[in-house]
Amino acid sequence: MKRSEQIQAIENNTDYDVIIIGGGATGLGCALDSAARGYKTLLLEKYDFAKGTSSRATKLVHGGVRYLAQGNIRLVREALLERGRLLSNAPHVCHTVPFVVPAYQTFGKYYYGFGLWFYEVLSGKLSLGKTKLLSKKETLKHLPDLAQKDLTGGILYYDGQFDDSRLAVNLAATAVEQGATVLNYCGVDDFIKENGKISGVIASDSFTHKKYELKAKVVINATGVFADTLLQKAEGHTKATIAPSQGIHLVTDAKFFTGDTSMMIPKTDDGRVLFIIHWHGKLILGTTDTPVAKVQVEPKPLEEEIEFIISHFNRYTANTISRADILSVYVGLRPLAKTGDSKSTKVMPRDHVIKTLPSGLVHVTGGKWTTYRSMAEHAIDKAVKNTSLEFVGTKTKNLAIHGKSSAPGKGHLKIYGSDAEKIIALLHAETASLGERLHVKYEYTKAEVVFSIQNEMAVTVEDVLARRVRLLFLDAKAAKEAAGSVAELFVQYGNMSQQEAAESKAAFITLAEGYIL
Repeated sequence: MKRSEQIQAIENNTDYDVIIIGGGATGLGCALDSAARGYKTLLLEKYDFAKGTSSRATKLVHGGVRYLAQGNIRLVREALLERGRLLSNAPHVCHTVPFVVPAYQTFGKYYYGFGLWFYEVLSGKLSLGKTKLLSKKETLKHLPDLAQKDLTGGILYYDGQFDDSRLAVNLAATAVEQGATVLNYCGVDDFIKENGKISGVIASDSFTHKKYELKAKVVINATGVFADTLLQKAEGHTKATIAPSQGIHLVTDAKFFTGDTSMMIPKTDDGRVLFIIHWHGKLILGTTDTPVAKVQVEPKPLEEEIEFIISHFNRYTANTISRADILSVYVGLRPLAKTGDSKSTKVMPRDHVIKTLPSGLVHVTGGKWTTYRSMAEHAIDKAVKNTSLEFVGTKTKNLAIHGKSSAPGKGHLKIYGSDAEKIIALLHAETASLGERLHVKYEYTKAEVVFSIQNEMAVTVEDVLARRVRLLFLDAKAAKEAAGSVAELFVQYGNMSQQEAAESKAAFITLAEGYIL
């Protein structure tokens, strides 16, 4: 998957059946679903794939335990089915993870135990493991660093975990393999209209600034929290369809919560669940749910959100952390579908909403990573019905995602699936220096950078350190220190000039400062 080839594709062909705007979970899912059905498909992303919300998730492929408490059984059932499909279609990126919910009252143990048992039942044949009530001793065996005062036991259950931006890159590659054209750093500036109906888009390359007029039978707006901006261009009004909600995550060393089992606190002071999750050798703590008025490409954590998570972690664990122990803080904006006049994002549904607007634009809002595939299926179903295209049903329910392998790799390269062999080949090539680590504390190598430049459309230092390898999200200071090495590799392997590399490095270092407390 090379960006130069994708650029050449829109140079040679300007007419498409389906154009999708947005390279996050929803847009990439739509591109794959559309291409797999045989439609001529183009995806355009203004920044990098999964630049926004889709790289800032809690890293769970889950049905949503708290949606069950809200009574949204349909959404939970759909998400659990999609969870099973995703773990089957992309086992190199997704895997099962055990969770324990600690109970500090006997009633709570049985109350949450019943709820999590029902959660397992809803998953049917796609269950990931048996839910089990635990004694206090068994709970502490799973969670040795748990606060013990008033502890009565716990509930063991299983859910899915994944690497969000790596899945996004794999989805882009799968869409290309199915015949789609996908482009990062190529934003949509405006729409082409004929008789009041959208018939295409005007897009521009962020690097060359060249503009392209691209025609389509249908255009899909899948830009997440930025969807309203394009909607207003298409429809000529300012009605908001998105109610953005901010969620932050803190990342710290795994030594503060040892073992292999993650933990869920079912009800915090603000009514949300709190997760302590093992991920890539670190702990992810989160999340929050804070309504925000302004949508930003790089949202910032609020002081009260930071203190909320730290205080709750310290309340439920035998260890104590402070701001100094936080290696990275990342912030995502949820593109919740605005319904009614409610201002509380905690009670807004996580369902997706798909509408065909008067201009013909298909507008997709809401949803979450776990249900990306079903969202895409519904969006393409709706889009095609409004065109002269012959209807073809979805092909993605059992479609293997790029990298799926019957012989998964070992160590940290396992997440690359079948692509691990190409990285290993680079490690063993004549240029032995590619085996060097990007940072002494982490396993990521220069070979992975070169692979992402040559095969995964990484074109900036940020693309590599934030979304191809996850160093920015794991340890922002270490990522800053690795930026120089990555910039040098772009000069050697990415046709980047010394000045361009220096600018890319400087931009990343400025960005990384925002991930450090």
